[in-house]
Amino acid sequence: MSKDKLMKPQKPVGIVGYGAYVPRYRLPASEVARMWTGGSGGVPIQEKAVNGLDEDVVTMSIEAARNALKRARINPQDSRAVWVGSESHPYAVKPSSTIVAEAIGAVPHTQAADWEFACKAGTEAMQAAIAFVGSGMAQYALSIGMDTAQGRPGDALEYTAAAGGAALLIGPAAEAVALIHGSYSFVTDTPDFWRRAHANYPSHGDRFTGEPAYFKHIMGAAQALMEAVGRTPADYQWAVFHQPNAKFPQRVAKMLGFAPEQIAPGLLSPRIGNTYSGSTMIGLTAILDVAEPGDRILMVSYGSGAGSDAFDLEVTERLLAVRHLAPSTETYISRRTVIDYATYTRFRDKLKMS
Repeated sequence: MSKDKLMKPQKPVGIVGYGAYVPRYRLPASEVARMWTGGSGGVPIQEKAVNGLDEDVVTMSIEAARNALKRARINPQDSRAVWVGSESHPYAVKPSSTIVAEAIGAVPHTQAADWEFACKAGTEAMQAAIAFVGSGMAQYALSIGMDTAQGRPGDALEYTAAAGGAALLIGPAAEAVALIHGSYSFVTDTPDFWRRAHANYPSHGDRFTGEPAYFKHIMGAAQALMEAVGRTPADYQWAVFHQPNAKFPQRVAKMLGFAPEQIAPGLLSPRIGNTYSGSTMIGLTAILDVAEPGDRILMVSYGSGAGSDAFDLEVTERLLAVRHLAPSTETYISRRTVIDYATYTRFRDKLKMS
């Protein structure tokens, strides 16, 4: 059954360019705890990335997209699609993707669209890009996962809901830094996380968000993909899973049979939080920054509501020639300015004056 459901394009495709972006501001989890619990209790991460007053999903997507194009070394107008996946688009009615396409020089002969599926909006756009290129409709297609996710003041999400993401340019296999051997999706109607229209902050099902939500879907997608491509955890040098916190990806990796060192480069949530639509994709960029030709990578996203997308990737020789052409993911993570809760409140517009 898994082989019948494997999504594999007619033409071989791969990632020809990749780029990340993480804003410099960091809110320590201890600062959130100080504000709401008097500093008592544990914290799920060390700190999280917070976008500045002049940053949103569009500006951060532009930065990541430019990094991807630098590594791909192509004319932006050769990209026949610019797709932005997010759950925090700055406009309710006006696409983020057209602004990004204009800023990177991809207009006017391109397709643009915004994608939504909670935290897997970015990999959803990636799957569409694989199909777009793999069908022969396009030479290149750009998929972006980016968020400035929010959490209600005092809610558990406030510790982890962070800003940042990544861009992946999909193109022909002959130009790829990583080949895409196949993808698999696993979806059910599991309402673990939601936000109604006009609500400022999302709601969630507390422990319900773990099981049967996160673990069931990631396990389902990962196991089905590995069965379909004839692989086991031992066949992969690296694995990256959606990172709502530090514990969930470590636990699901162990459940699937992966060792801690296999997920280490892509486990970013302790230092930057949950970048939502960009969480899995930015973990992949961190792995590509250190991977070697021939390395196999398993990537599995998760989006509340709920579903997971799994990908089987293989690094090529071309990666070594281009990854230095743009800032590494670690470069963005390492440049940091710590802020207090009051500054965070101002940056995220949490005080409503009218």
